[in-house]
Amino acid sequence: MIKYIIIVVVVLLALLMAGLVVRRKHNAEIGRLDKEKLQIQHYPIFEELAKVKALNMNGQTEELFENWRNRWLDVVDKQIPKIDELLFDAEEFVDRFKFNKATHTERDIEQELAKCEQVRVQIITELDELIGSEEKNRIEIEQLKEYYRSARKTILAHQHSFGPALEALEKKLEQFIPKFEEFDELTKDGNYLQAREIVLQLNSEAQEIFSLLNDVPTLLTEIQTKIPTAIHELRNGQREMEEQKYYLRHLELTEYLNGLENELEMLKAAIAELNLPAVSPRIETINDEIDHFYNLLEKEVMARKYVERNCSGMYSVINDVMRLTKDINDEVAYVQHSYRLQDREAEIPKVGLKHLEVLQRRYELLSTRVHEEKSAYSSLQEELKEITDEIEQIAEEQEKFSNKLKNLRIDENKARAELETLKRLLQDTERLLGRANIPGIPEEMDARLEEAAEQIFVVVQSLQEVPLNIIQVNQHLLSAKQSIEETHEKAQEMIENVLIIERLIQFGNRYRATNRQVHENLLEAEDAFKKFRYIKALEDAAKAVEIIDPNAIKRIEELVQEQLLTK
Repeated sequence: MIKYIIIVVVVLLALLMAGLVVRRKHNAEIGRLDKEKLQIQHYPIFEELAKVKALNMNGQTEELFENWRNRWLDVVDKQIPKIDELLFDAEEFVDRFKFNKATHTERDIEQELAKCEQVRVQIITELDELIGSEEKNRIEIEQLKEYYRSARKTILAHQHSFGPALEALEKKLEQFIPKFEEFDELTKDGNYLQAREIVLQLNSEAQEIFSLLNDVPTLLTEIQTKIPTAIHELRNGQREMEEQKYYLRHLELTEYLNGLENELEMLKAAIAELNLPAVSPRIETINDEIDHFYNLLEKEVMARKYVERNCSGMYSVINDVMRLTKDINDEVAYVQHSYRLQDREAEIPKVGLKHLEVLQRRYELLSTRVHEEKSAYSSLQEELKEITDEIEQIAEEQEKFSNKLKNLRIDENKARAELETLKRLLQDTERLLGRANIPGIPEEMDARLEEAAEQIFVVVQSLQEVPLNIIQVNQHLLSAKQSIEETHEKAQEMIENVLIIERLIQFGNRYRATNRQVHENLLEAEDAFKKFRYIKALEDAAKAVEIIDPNAIKRIEELVQEQLLTK
């Protein structure tokens, strides 16, 4: 029985301790909320509102002041007492260990405090905005008035610079005066925020006026002075060039300049209406167009110099290339007796002559147009350049073909010399095999030697053909060269293998009596060697020696190579 009593007492004590801990946490939270309430309650909001009294307490200012004061009084007189009641309830719930109700009450207090803080922040923000607006208005309105006076002086002092836009600019400036008066009236009535809107609007309009005062004189200078001067220079340049027999109708310069003069009047009217966004980009385009016409006139001058410098000499150039091509055509007929040419190659001079005849007719027509002086020199220059380029291309092609014809004899002699070299290499290969101390020559090597000799015969036969086909000769020569060089390499390799086999067998003979496997491998190697199967003999001999000493094979190969080098 006592045991159960002790357990109950312990549980009750644990619950009591837990409740005390939770109550302490709630008391701390209630204390924090009470502290926040006191901070809001004692915030010097009325001292802040007193700053408004330095302004004109009329109209909007007076309305705002009353609104702020009433909103804060509502916080102090209604919301703060409500929070006090909630704090009292929370403390009572905690004392009675009603922690759930205490938690809900603390959340309600948190929400009420947030509402009070939101009101405080809004009042301070709106107050700062009002006071800041008054200060900014006072500074900026003086700057705007000073700018207005400066702009007015500029317009009066430089009326001629603004031309037809003068009246519109003066009207824009006149619009500032009633707005200044409206600003003063709003400020006097305490409507500082509305006055702020007037200041912002005036700032925007001032920026526009500033831009107009800078851009209008510049654009008028372009329209009234620079572009008309350029038009005059272009007309004079056109007249002088036409007097010098230049053909310029294709440029349509007169039509363009007449249209441009009419357009300038329209642009001037747009400036009078201050429609600068439509004028400025067009002025840039007009200047680019004028520069383009200057370049076209200069191009005609340069083209005329080119035509005068090159046209007359083109006749002799065409004749020289035609004479060269005819000589090459005659040479082809002579060369074809000794050498065979492909049909396409043989036709190169004839095709060139036909092309030259076409170019000659084009040149005659061009020369006529030059003397008639009824064509633009730029088009004549372009035509002359095309004819020149095509003639140079024909001349280059004929020169290459002529050199190829001359090289046929050189190529033939080179082929005959290389044939002799290949004959000697084949003879050297046969002598090499004959001098070598080998049991015999395998059938494969005999076939290679026979094939190489046949390749030599084919080359000899192709060199005896009339007319000679040098391309075919070179093809046969290449095949013969590959065959003979490969045969020579295989012969050297075979002789080297024979020497290595002999050395390997000599080395292995010392171990035949003591190693049956070595003896059997050497027997197979000797049998293959006698049958001229040298690759098989080398493999069997290497197997035998590898059983005894794997490194011996490499040493024997090195000794054989040294022996061959000393021969």
